[in-house]
Amino acid sequence: MPRPTGTPRPRVAALRYRPEAPFQDAAPRLVAKGQGLLAERILSLAKQHGVSISKDPDLLAALEPLDVDRLIPPELFQAVAVLLAALYRANKNLSLPPP
Repeated sequence: MPRPTGTPRPRVAALRYRPEAPFQDAAPRLVAKGQGLLAERILSLAKQHGVSISKDPDLLAALEPLDVDRLIPPELFQAVAVLLAALYRANKNLSLPPP
């Protein structure tokens, strides 16, 4: 289905942080990025696999120039840490049984 004229193409970046074996990431890693149909596919796969999704246009803009499969640079640590903390809290709240 064609996108209406003037509608911005979706853009995404996907991060992974797995400090445990076998990954042993020293910092979060950019594992995927794209726009348009590729972005839609990345979002679809994330939803299928229960991956948390967050919208942060400023962080996305900072991640877009980076190469895929690279650790994020130290200057993005704080921004990504804030995002990850919020996602961990949200996921923890979702997994709690009702009172």
